[in-house]
Formats: sequence, structure tokens, C-alpha cells
Amino acid sequence: MNFEPLKGIKILDLTTVVVGPLATWRLGQYGAEIIKVEHPSGDLMRGLGGASPTGQHSGGYLHLNRGKRNICLDLKTPGGQEICRKLVEKCDVVVANMRPDALARLGLDAQTILAQFPDKVYCMITGYGTDGPYSGLPTYDSVLQGASGIAGLTLARDGKPAYVPMLICDHVVGEITAGTVMAALMQRQQTGKGSSIEVPMFETMAAFVLQEHLAQQSFDPPVGPVGDLRLLSPHNQPVKTKDGYISFSINTDAQVRAYLKLTDKHDLLDDMRFSTIANRAKYVAEWFAVRGAPLENKTTAEWLDLFQQADLPAMPCHSLETLTADPHLKAVGLVAFEDHPTEGKAAVIRSTIQVDGAYPSPRAPAVPIGWDTQDLLLELGYSAADIASLIAQKAAINYEH
Repeated sequence: MNFEPLKGIKILDLTTVVVGPLATWRLGQYGAEIIKVEHPSGDLMRGLGGASPTGQHSGGYLHLNRGKRNICLDLKTPGGQEICRKLVEKCDVVVANMRPDALARLGLDAQTILAQFPDKVYCMITGYGTDGPYSGLPTYDSVLQGASGIAGLTLARDGKPAYVPMLICDHVVGEITAGTVMAALMQRQQTGKGSSIEVPMFETMAAFVLQEHLAQQSFDPPVGPVGDLRLLSPHNQPVKTKDGYISFSINTDAQVRAYLKLTDKHDLLDDMRFSTIANRAKYVAEWFAVRGAPLENKTTAEWLDLFQQADLPAMPCHSLETLTADPHLKAVGLVAFEDHPTEGKAAVIRSTIQVDGAYPSPRAPAVPIGWDTQDLLLELGYSAADIASLIAQKAAINYEH
């Protein structure tokens, strides 16, 4: 089905790697036309995300850049800069994650663009904002995981800091960025005025950590130590079974009693430390030692069946190899395959959002560098001779289909 609340909105995508491309991909999922400007050397994610048949479309790049038109420009050339200015005029929204000083040198900063086009929505994703002492510093997801306290959560739990082994900061901030751009578009519809948006990754992720883990120090004076002690318990891990691991959570008093009966811990049913939510919060270390104990007398499948019968939330702890084989994901068709124009058969991860009982179209595959250069230049009013000249100057590069 077509779910296109943003149909007619044009977005200039001046982003690379993950956080920006994810934000614009999400906006494209809602029907916006995304025009991705790519340097001749290519988005780093084309190769950084792993091998591919041509070396140009890693899996990560494919999944984050669906539904985008691609124009290849060298913004260091006068011709490339002129084309980009015409694209700014054509588009409703500009999304960028280049360093602020680089954008300013190119005249692609918010102040320059909004002075000329006050109805534009301009969104810049930065590592550390533009006000504080870290402003302008380079960063990547793992650096932000350390700075924001995410890696420090495992230091508190396990005695050693560790990164979440996925680009969690990029994904979270990318989704927040997409939502903020849509809010700005709604405001523009009401007022006719554009907006200058800045989404700083460090502050955004630090706020996520603190919303949960400032915890008992959210008060003045504090009523206890920092950190959600349930989540920081070393026993808050998937539980070992006879043949693997199981993930479950039990929170209500009824769930706790059902779990204690199910795991033959009848002697703890009358233990006052575990009888209420308040008592389990007080004796959180002792409680998590109980609920995190291994369950190695039965297989994962046997435990899942018993948990389901007791109406307790539980699932297998998947590995990367088993996740795509999950029966639920296979039944709902989360991953399928399509014929990519250069890579052969490639996976498509469909939308996870249902609208009116159906999933929106995943839109067209991600394309090679410069795939739409010629078409976009024609739409901008360049003649065939102009286009040939710009390509000869290497201000623009066109993919030969």
C-alpha cells in the first residue's frame, strides 16, 4: 500500500554514514522525495557496512538508503556548489550532518539558507551541538556511547565498560530527527515559516541514559544512589537453559508468584523480601539473584512452553544467525528478497508499521552513486550541453545505466 502523508515534500539529504541517512530514509518511508547528494568518493557506509557483490552497496547502505534519488556532486567545485544551491531552492527541507564549519564555508548553513529562503526547514545533526566546549569535535557512534554513559552502564553492572554492538546512538537520534522534521513541517503548514533545527547526539543520548538512571538522584536531596538498580544488576541477563538462553521479565506480584511456582522455588513464596513491588525494589540485589539463576534442568523450548502456559512474558534469546529464522518474523514476512539493479538478489526489510491493516511499500532499492544525476540536472533546468560540461568538469558525475 501507499502511505504518503509527506507526498509532495522534497528533502535534500546532505548526510552520510548512519544517523542522517536513517532520518531521511524514515521521512522517505512516509512519502517524501529524498534527493541524496553524494561526493564522488561515495558515502563511507557503502563499504564500511561490509562486503557486497560490487563493493558499492553494503547491506547497511542498502537498508538505510532505500527510496532515495542520488546525485553525485563535488561541492568543492563552483559547478557543484551552484547545482546544490539550485537543489536547496527546489526542496522544502535540508538535512545535514557535516561539520558546522564545513557547511558554513559552502554556504549550506542554516543562517545562509534561511536568510534567502525563510520558508525552508533546515535540520543539522551534530555530535556535540554548537554551543558547548565540545562543539565541532568529530565523533562516531562508539565515541558517543562512551561519552553519554551507555558504555558506563556495563561498567556499573559487570565491572568493565562495553559498547552496545550496534549503532544505537545513530538509530535513536536518526528516528528523533525524522520526528522533529515532521513537527517542523506541521508548524510551517500552520505559520508559513521555516525552522532551524539542531539535533545534538551527545545531549540526546545522555538524556536517554539519565531519564532512566538518574533515578533516586532525581530529587533534592537524593533519596538513594544513582542508577536503576534492577537494570544494573549483574543478574539482569538472559538466563542459561539446558541448550541455550531464555529472555524473560517478571514485574507484578502475580507474575512473581507464578514464576516461583514454575521454577520450584516454593520456599520463597512467603519470603517478605519478594512479596511486593516495594520490597523487591528494596531487596533488588537479592531478588535479581533469584530471578537470574540458571534454568539448566530444561531446554529453552520446554521453558518457553511453561512460561507461555503461565502467561509470563518470555522469548528465546536469538543469535544473529537464528533471528531471521524466527517463526514469527518469517510468518509476517519481515525480510524478503528483490533483484537489485547492480547487486543481484538482495534482502529487503519491510516497514514494521501497519497502516489501515497493511504495510507501506518499502520503496525503490538504494542506487549507485550518481544514478539520478542527469535526470535531476534536467529537472533543475540545465540543458544537455550544460550537463555534459558539468560532467566534463567533474562538478557532477552521472552513473551510466
